Amino acid sequence: MELNRRAGHQGTGPGAVTPDGCAVELYARLPVGAEPDIVAGAVSPGAHILELGCGAGRVTHPLLERGFTVTAVDESQEMLDRIRGARAIRSAIEDLDLGESFDVVMLASFLVHAAGVEVRRALLRTCVRHLAADGCVLIQREGEDWHTNLPRERVDPGGFTVRIVSAEPTGDGANSVHAEYEFPDAVWTQTFVSRPLTDEQFEEALAEVGLKVDRYLTEDKTWARSRAFRTKEAP
Repeated sequence: MELNRRAGHQGTGPGAVTPDGCAVELYARLPVGAEPDIVAGAVSPGAHILELGCGAGRVTHPLLERGFTVTAVDESQEMLDRIRGARAIRSAIEDLDLGESFDVVMLASFLVHAAGVEVRRALLRTCVRHLAADGCVLIQREGEDWHTNLPRERVDPGGFTVRIVSAEPTGDGANSVHAEYEFPDAVWTQTFVSRPLTDEQFEEALAEVGLKVDRYLTEDKTWARSRAFRTKEAP
């Protein structure tokens, strides 16, 4: 399956780069943060999780260690080659239809901020399509200041620097964001298009596909748990 570069997305640096500009070697190096603990605190022990956009397994592997069953989906075979211990499926998220339902569907990595409204709807419809009747969807969002007060940088305890260099308006409500990751032995860059969403816009986007936030999982609202509130819509 050949996948074309997503418009407005690109990346540079050593190794393979995925259609959305993610460098595989970079994402294999990035340390996991609080995500596994956030997920574990929001769902039942041992739940079967459908992880949409698993990348190189940064969150997948800690979830497996916590006793969850994970079906990991990514459009990049190079990313999936890094996955160990989970069922791995290569597919664009928008096209995924496994004919199965899951206790938990996870849409992390800020994918809900897709620049195209129809793409965002397709991503969320995939979540609903695979959701068990009493299941939940966990969604990671960008922080409120993600596109403002730039440039800014932080030095990770792991010894590398992350810079959000710029967020330039594309003219349709989205921004072209440029990020840099500087390690002692290599530098990667990533450019992607992202649409900022207020709380109201985010919740309206969920309502379009029959989802409703039942709880924000973090104080800054970057993680939300949602559930279906009406009969699932056909994709």
